[in-house]
Amino acid sequence: MSKKWRTPIKILNARALRPVSLWRLRHALGVLAIALVCFVLVIGSLLYKEAVPSAPFPVGVDPENKIILEDPQVEDFAVVQLAFEKDLGGDAGWFKKALQTLTRIEWYQHLASPGSRLLIIEPGERKEEVADNFGDILDWEKEDGDAFLEQSLKSAPGLEEGQFFPDSYLVSYDASPEVVAKLVDQRFEEEVLSRYTRDVSEKVPLKDALTIASILEREAYDFTDMREISGVIWNRLFISMNLQIDSTLQYAKGSLPTGAWWPVPIPRDKYIDSPFNTYQNKGLPPGPIANPSLNAILAALNPKATDCLFYFHDSRSRFHCSPTYEEHVSLLKQYYGRGR
Repeated sequence: MSKKWRTPIKILNARALRPVSLWRLRHALGVLAIALVCFVLVIGSLLYKEAVPSAPFPVGVDPENKIILEDPQVEDFAVVQLAFEKDLGGDAGWFKKALQTLTRIEWYQHLASPGSRLLIIEPGERKEEVADNFGDILDWEKEDGDAFLEQSLKSAPGLEEGQFFPDSYLVSYDASPEVVAKLVDQRFEEEVLSRYTRDVSEKVPLKDALTIASILEREAYDFTDMREISGVIWNRLFISMNLQIDSTLQYAKGSLPTGAWWPVPIPRDKYIDSPFNTYQNKGLPPGPIANPSLNAILAALNPKATDCLFYFHDSRSRFHCSPTYEEHVSLLKQYYGRGR
């Protein structure tokens, strides 16, 4: 191609690229602005969260007599006591997930707050995920992550999971594992233990509530869904039926060196040799499988009264349950074209 044609093409390309570059710059600045707003909102919620006296959890289940007695005040309790947690659905939940992703990026953390770091524990994470996320943000060595977990586990004897309260934590950029562990432990005490009075514990031990809540966190989509599944779990416990819940298989399999914390379960996983395998073992697993939110704990203590023993979600995340296995299979065929 001659210079006569080559030069105009170069000029045209330069002009054509200019608006694209400006658009990209504006888009990047817009994303960054939204991210910074999210950061400010979360920090504001940490600093100026309205103080609401912690009332004891209501309890709408009687394990001793094997009955569910729904407490009509549960919804009001959720709105008044757990408003901050309850509002994390929809757009707010999306923003927080996006913010958690951004907190893993060092330049973003430095730009948003040079002297501090924002740590986020998402509901349903296992303790190893929490330690990994914190370590990435605070530039910890593996030994620091182990020290963080060891310190936290000391504060909650008998618990290996469940006490790493899902929330946002603002710490110094050079915060030690001990300092971070103390902050997380304090938040668990303020948000959960303060509401878990002796009366509540006498009805449902804390470890049992956290275990059921952790399952709900992995199985359900929202608070209503949690209460429905909680009803199914309690019904199975009342008749000594195996829980047969896939998320417990995920936890068991994820505890092996497989490379994934929450691997998709396959049929042969039902035969994994683990005390967390609820297909093979009756009753609750030996402890929580993840770290649950306040909503999940409330749902564990306040199941919906139902005669259902089986449930599933369809492709649109809608909840379906049945009192018999035959009805369960019939519904599965209706929505998926096959039973199981």
